[in-house]
This record gives sequence, C-alpha cells and structure tokens, in this order.
Amino acid sequence: MASVQSTSSPQFDDFEPDPTLTNDDLRPTKPDQRTFSGWEMSSLWVGLVVGVPTYYLAGSLVDLGMAWWQGIATIVAANLITLVPLVLTGHPGTRYGISFPVLARSSFGIRGAHIPTLLRALVGCGWYGIETWIGGEAIYLLLPNAIKQSQVSHSLPWLGTSPLEFACFIVFWLAQLTVVWKGMDGIRELEKYSAPVLIVLTSCLLIWAYVNAGGFGHMLSISSRLSNAEFWSLFFPSLTANISFWATLSLNIPDFTRYAKSQNDQIIGQVGLPIFMGAFTFVGLAVTSSTEVIFGRVISNPIQLLGQIGGVSTTVLAIIGISLATITTNIAANVVAPANALVNLSPSKFTFRSGALLTALLGIAFQPWRLLKSSESFVYTWLVGYSALLGPIGGIILADYYLIQGAKLSVKDLYTSSPHGDYYYSGGYNLAAMAALVVGIVPVIPGFLEKVGILNAVPDLFGVIYNNAWFFSFFSAGLVYWTLSCLKGVQKTSQPMDPLLPTSP
Repeated sequence: MASVQSTSSPQFDDFEPDPTLTNDDLRPTKPDQRTFSGWEMSSLWVGLVVGVPTYYLAGSLVDLGMAWWQGIATIVAANLITLVPLVLTGHPGTRYGISFPVLARSSFGIRGAHIPTLLRALVGCGWYGIETWIGGEAIYLLLPNAIKQSQVSHSLPWLGTSPLEFACFIVFWLAQLTVVWKGMDGIRELEKYSAPVLIVLTSCLLIWAYVNAGGFGHMLSISSRLSNAEFWSLFFPSLTANISFWATLSLNIPDFTRYAKSQNDQIIGQVGLPIFMGAFTFVGLAVTSSTEVIFGRVISNPIQLLGQIGGVSTTVLAIIGISLATITTNIAANVVAPANALVNLSPSKFTFRSGALLTALLGIAFQPWRLLKSSESFVYTWLVGYSALLGPIGGIILADYYLIQGAKLSVKDLYTSSPHGDYYYSGGYNLAAMAALVVGIVPVIPGFLEKVGILNAVPDLFGVIYNNAWFFSFFSAGLVYWTLSCLKGVQKTSQPMDPLLPTSP
C-alpha cells in the first residue's frame, strides 16, 4: 500500500472516455483534489458516529437484557468486523481515485453496476428521510409550548403527522441542502470543523450526567438478565444489526477515500470507527441510566432529555448539537452514495448537485414519520433486512478486486462501453455477479417475511440465516462469485493503467 502522495495521475486524458459513462463527478480524482488527511478522515467518522441512532444502540441492548458492558462490547466487536471491509473497499478508491459506482463496474459490468449502486441508493434515500425526520423532531420538541399546543400541531390523517411537525421536517431538510449544494468540499469542511464541536458538546453532556447523578454507580450496577443460551441467541442478531448499521458506508467508502492523500491516511482515519462507536455508545448508556437517578424515570431520547433539562442556553446548545450531529451523519452517509449512483445512471443528465437534490426529494417520498411509527422493532428489522441487499454486493466487489483482479484495474476500461473492454462481459453485465447476488439475497427472504409478519412460521434454518443475514449474504455471494469466475476464466484484454498512487516497493 502506498503511503506517499503521487505527483502523477492515471493517464485519463490520453483516451476518450465514453460520454455516457463519465462526467466531472465520475472522473478519477486528480492529485490536487486529494486533500483528505488522516485527521479529516477521522473527523468524518466523528460526524457519522455522533447522532441520535448511535446514542440508542447500547441502551437498546441493555433494555433487551444485556449487561452494560455486554452491550458496548457487542457494538465494538461489530465495528471491528466492519472495519475490515471498510479498509479493503477503500483501497481502490485511494489507489485509482474512483468512486463506488465506477468500482462496481469492474465486478458487475459497465451496465450491471447500476444494480448495486441503485440498491445502495435506495437504502440511502430511506435513511436520509429517517435522519431528517429526527432533525426535524429536535426542532419541534425544542419549540415553545405555546406553539406546540396550537392548532397546527394536531395530526392530519391524510398526512400522517401534524403540519407543524412536517414544517420542522422541511426546515431541517432545507438546512441540509445548503451544505450539500457546495459538493464534496462543503461536506469535507462541515465534517472537519464539526468534529471538535461535537466532541465538546458530548463531553459536556457526560459531565452533566456524572455530576447530577453522583457518578455512574447506577449504570455499573446493571447486570445481565439473560441466561447463557439467551445471551447468545440475542448476541448474533444484535451483532448483525450493528454491522448493518455501517454496511452502507462499507460499500461506498471509495466515494470518500478517493479524496484521501494516501493509503495510510485512509486507513488511519478509518481505525477511529470502533473507538468512536464504543465511546459514544458508552455516553448514551451512561447518560440514559443517569436520568433514572436524576428525574426518577428513564429518558432514552436525547432530544427529550435536552428539552427536559431546560434553560435558554441549554436549548440553544441542544439545537446546535443535534443539528450538527444529524446533518454530519446524514449528508456523509446518505447523500453521497445515492447522488453518485444517479450520476452513474445518466452522467449527461445528473450532476452531484442534481443527484443530491433528487435524493433529498426521495427522502420525503419515503414518509419517514410513517416508517418510524410502524413498529417498535423498526431499527432491527430495517438494519438486518437491508443487510441482505448490501452484504452480497460487498462480498462480490471484494472477491473480484482482490481474488480475481489482483487489486489491478484498467482505468481506461472502466470508462468504455466497447465490447472489447475488460468489464463489458455479456452486453455490459457480468452474469456471474448477477447469479451470486441472487444466491446471497434469496435465502434471507423467508426469515425477513416472518420477521415482518407476512409468514407465520418458517423452518429454523431460515431464522438462523436471517439473524446472520450480513455474514451469510456476504460470504455466500463472494464464494459463489469467485467460483463462477474461476470456472469461466477471466480474460484480460488490456494492461492495467497506472494507479493514482504508486505501489510501494
């Protein structure tokens, strides 16, 4: 892996790329665009981790019966596992300066790449709507009571929520667009300068809880309510759910690592994920357990907690903190991938800006207020369910890049629709990848249908597969793809071009 910035770039301008496969957003990044240092990559993860859903994670496991340390250990273990595909998938982004949709062309085919990128985009749009609703909820809960008790706060059946809540949702929706409209530079600046603010505000919340609760004795006294067998039956679906939490980013991380200065920067920056996740889930668990001592009842929602603390200064800080936490998570995790997927779908019609705008509009179409109110187990069903879509994509891409391609790509062939190109396969589709994708997804469907109540009962085997959906789909699809590719044989028709970063001696 390279550890220094190259002064040269792929000879992208030495050939004419197919205009239907490229525009300024899809071209490999140039050396002067490689501005992400290790600290800025770490700042990205701080912004991603610090948010309302992460705050809930450990607390939800404790509510299900785990001891506090078991909940945190489960989350850290999941993120250590997630770190592996993150770093491995990030490598081609840094080496060749290419985004996730372009990388997917090498394994799925020039046209087949639309399938994995649009699946990733669909999940991103759903999450965008959910996170934006959370941000709007923060605005709503912190409004004066006089406004919240007015006529506009009454729910409308046809809308599914109140006009006031919907208005707060739209205000937060518009606020995010001001950052998105500046493109990747705006996102980088937001993440860089938000990280220290979020760390300070999180520390203040933790100190407040410690002082007012007289320490964390109550949290430390929480022991497991589960037998050994019950723990393991809960551990594996919880591990899968927490891996799925970042399964989205583990696919499209090249969208960010393509801007990294070096492989060392992208690796060092990403190592912070399990550290930040462990630290912030500890904060969520410690503060939540402290509320029982301070207020006499458990307040698991940080937005409601900040409203309960009261005071003008607290309200202002709460609005700043929750807005920053939600925006930094939402934009980086749920805008970049769908926007790039739409650009890849039609480079002549979409730019990053227009793709991001359509992503935001689709986030509204998902009606997240209905999704969030549909089931108490929404997060687990949502997370584990979509891991069956994203897991096999990750397995196929990594098997192709490392086992089939040998970490060597032809940049020229990633941007040509010529039948003689390395990644044209059969009419632009790699049938081996398509078959492997189906093999990874189909066995998970029965367990999912039982989970959502469509099927009354399925054989235990399908329940086990569903509880381990990411693991099953990732490894089964990767193995099937590797086997089919070896049986078919991979014919290289051109020499790989020089990477953006040179290979170390």
